[in-house]
Amino acid sequence: MKKASLKTIAERMKNLDFCMMVTQDGKQVSHSRPMSNNGKVEYDGDSWFFSYEDSHKVDQIMNNHHVNLIYQTDDLLFIECIGAGEIIQDKDTLKEKWVEDLDQWFPQGIETPGICLIKVRASKVRFWHKEEEGEYTSKS
Repeated sequence: MKKASLKTIAERMKNLDFCMMVTQDGKQVSHSRPMSNNGKVEYDGDSWFFSYEDSHKVDQIMNNHHVNLIYQTDDLLFIECIGAGEIIQDKDTLKEKWVEDLDQWFPQGIETPGICLIKVRASKVRFWHKEEEGEYTSKS
C-alpha cells in the first residue's frame, strides 16, 4: 500500500462525521457502534468522541486500549484508523471539544454527570477510494 502523509489523510477526513468504533471486551469479542466525531474537525492523528463513563465502550477501552474506527462515504471512500483509546475527564478538554449539537445527548453540557471524552490516537490510518489507496503510520 502506498504511503500517505497525515495532511493527505486529514484532507480525506475533513467532513467525515460518523464512524463505527470497534472495541474488544475481556473475552476478545469485538463490539462496534456508531459514533460521531462531530465532523469538520481538523484531523491531526487524534479522534475525539463524547461518551458516558458508565458505558460498555469506556469499560472495554479501560481494559483493552485497542480501538478501530471505520468510516465510509457515499462516494466509496473507506478509512480505517487503528489506534489506542484513552478516557479523558478533564473539564478544560471537554469544553475545548464541545459543540452545541451534543446537547441532545448531554443535556447539561460538559456538566452532565458522567460525561467523558474518548480520545483515539491513531498509529495507522488506511484509506481506499475507487482506484486509489494509501496508508499513514504514526512515528510515535
